[in-house]
Formats: sequence, structure tokens, C-alpha cells
Amino acid sequence: MAQWLERTIHRCVSVAIIATLSGCAAVALTAGGVGLSTGVSHTLGGIVYKTFAAPQAKVRRSTVAALGRMQIKIVEAKRDGNKEVITARASDREIEIEIEALTPNTTRLAVTAIKDGGLLRDSATATEIILQTEKLVGTG
Repeated sequence: MAQWLERTIHRCVSVAIIATLSGCAAVALTAGGVGLSTGVSHTLGGIVYKTFAAPQAKVRRSTVAALGRMQIKIVEAKRDGNKEVITARASDREIEIEIEALTPNTTRLAVTAIKDGGLLRDSATATEIILQTEKLVGTG
């Protein structure tokens, strides 16, 4: 009886350890994936953003060129202090791009692509705008 109880306890402990370790593996894989990301961040509200080590004017030029490359039409561009806001349109998406100068050589880019009049957010389009801008900031 004692051996049976000992084996049962041993099996339960082994299963518990294996279950715990498999969770660690998932966390490690997730952390590894995050570490290999492009540095583009997302919020739950559908805003995609990235900070560039570049002046605001260079990020603005690169953003406008990226929108042109993607054939996204700029509807309006305005300045408010250290922020520039570009409104653009692609199909049924209204795109808002905020370019904020944090320092003379640091600029934060935030992009929101609103679909269907505000009900849905299109993070994929917003992310692609940032990735295309990033390519152009790096080459120009």
C-alpha cells in the first residue's frame, strides 16, 4: 500500500512539474518573439506607434512619402505646437497620423486606421504605414 501511494504521489508531482514547465516554455517563446519584433508598439485602442531617432521634419517627409508609395490620399495636414497631425483616407479607412517632436532628434509617430466609421481599428494598415516610414527614414 505504501509503495502504491508513493508512486501515485510521484506521478502527480511529475505531472504538475511538466505542466508548469510547459507554461514556462510558452512564456519563453513569447518573450523571444517580442525581443525579435520591429520595435512597433500597439495599444488596445488600436493605436500603433514608434519612436524614431530622427528630427520631426525627416519623419514627416518619410511619412508623406510612405503614404504616396502606398497610394493613400492625404486629406488634411495641420500643426499644433510640437505635433503635426495628418489625416488620410484609403478605401473605407480614415487614417490619423500624429508626428510629435520629443526632442530635436527624437520623434514619436502614432498611427490609427479607423474602419467603418469608427467601429473597428485596422492595426495591420497602421503598422504597415509605420514600417514603410521606417524604411524611408533609414534611407533618407
